[in-house]
Amino acid sequence: MDQPRQRILIVDDMPTNIRILGEALRQDHAVSIATSGEQALAAVRGDAPPDLVLLDIMMPGMDGFEVCRRLKGDPVAKAIPIIFVTALDEDADEERGLSLGAVDYITKPFSLPVVLARVRNHLELARKTRMLERLALMDGLTEVPNRRSLDEALDREWRRARRNGTNLAAVMCDIDHFKAYNDNYGHGAGDVCLRQVAQALAHAVSRPGDVLGRYGGEEFLALLPETGPDAARDVAERMRLAVYGRALPHAHSSAADRVTLSLGVATMAPDEGQESADLLKAADKALYRAKEAGRNRVGSKED
Repeated sequence: MDQPRQRILIVDDMPTNIRILGEALRQDHAVSIATSGEQALAAVRGDAPPDLVLLDIMMPGMDGFEVCRRLKGDPVAKAIPIIFVTALDEDADEERGLSLGAVDYITKPFSLPVVLARVRNHLELARKTRMLERLALMDGLTEVPNRRSLDEALDREWRRARRNGTNLAAVMCDIDHFKAYNDNYGHGAGDVCLRQVAQALAHAVSRPGDVLGRYGGEEFLALLPETGPDAARDVAERMRLAVYGRALPHAHSSAADRVTLSLGVATMAPDEGQESADLLKAADKALYRAKEAGRNRVGSKED
């Protein structure tokens, strides 16, 4: 499958520079133009942010240094590489630009082949960096988000729920008698089981915005934004049935003849006196009640 064309934003108020760079880059990239600092900020924060910014310094109104400073202070935009392309050729100007977070500094008049080579190198480096960042947030065995990714999602969604006054639900899941499964079938079979369970859960938690990941060991966690208690319990039951329906044999479980889940559900509309850890504690307590009631079932804080 062909890779999508990487997007480059050219920020310059000089039509000649825009034309020269734009014509050269459009052969391999999707190019957009901004002729002021304000336009540049709007373009980067829009629905299709660029993969790289070529930024002039001397512009009317907001100069390129200020644009760079604002972008590097924006959590969403700070990872986008910025290359200054400018007539300012003093060492002090270059040092300032690089100190603000630019990845490169090219002075005018520029050599077009050099600009293209540097753009190509920085785009490739950014692509590899994003790939490594994604891998760092995935569980290598099950290929679902890992604990670090879940922690980040919980913090993000908790703050959003508090800001918007909406619910956030958590479903804590535990594979029933997984130690007995490993002891009797072997750890290789246990790894296969974890992957099968993760796949089943990922299909059951499929609404945009929901997050399903491996919390640790044989535990999984689902975060469900804008979800009330009844809807969260319905999702948890769907998760339970998705694993039950896989019919993975487990002759050493007291809960069923197959691999099953116990699940705990909690829902909160965060207020100033609560922390995100309170939501997980409530889900964990509900999970404990499900286990105490015989496993292979959904528990909630209302039980």
